[in-house]
Amino acid sequence: MEWTFEKGIRTEQELRELMGYPSEIVTRKTINYIDEHCRSFIENSPFITIATANQNGDLDVSPKGDPAGFVKILSDRMLAIPDRPGNKKADTLTNIIQNPKIGLIFLIPGIKETLRVNGDAKIVTDKNILDLLAFDGKPPALAIIVHVKEAFMHCAKCMIRSNLWRKTDEPAGRPVPSLAKALVDHGKLDITVQQLDDMIKDDEKTNLY
Repeated sequence: MEWTFEKGIRTEQELRELMGYPSEIVTRKTINYIDEHCRSFIENSPFITIATANQNGDLDVSPKGDPAGFVKILSDRMLAIPDRPGNKKADTLTNIIQNPKIGLIFLIPGIKETLRVNGDAKIVTDKNILDLLAFDGKPPALAIIVHVKEAFMHCAKCMIRSNLWRKTDEPAGRPVPSLAKALVDHGKLDITVQQLDDMIKDDEKTNLY
């Protein structure tokens, strides 16, 4: 069957007429550095996805996993990601050579929120960085360095809809801050964490679909 589409959205005005605009809480949540909330998320994350594009804009999303904390925080604006042995297709790496733009999503099993980081990347082979990223005495052959331009927490709705962690318990004592805590601090919002947490929980119940 050949699908045809007659009602495409072609302008942002058309999109906004249908979708509306983000709230002030959303527009103020993005920061340009790694603070204590982002740090705790990165240090507890064993799995990330990496989005890159080549010079033509062709996209790739690649999964990366290791023991929690495998992505190292070099400074509040710089991350280091090991490149472990794989199939040598190297889509992420060849894309970075052509186009430094990069997007990351950090996941933690049982935690419904995610952390998103965007920035510019480069590939390095400096020994001190590779030694820092070694696992079981084996350093990677190279590392991806990310210069952070944006960092923000992402809400839990996609995890709730998908039931991704349905059979995975949230870690005892939750090792990372709540979304409400991160949003209040990142956006410097004039609202209490409890008030925002109540709003988020209500939104998760009433506005999934």
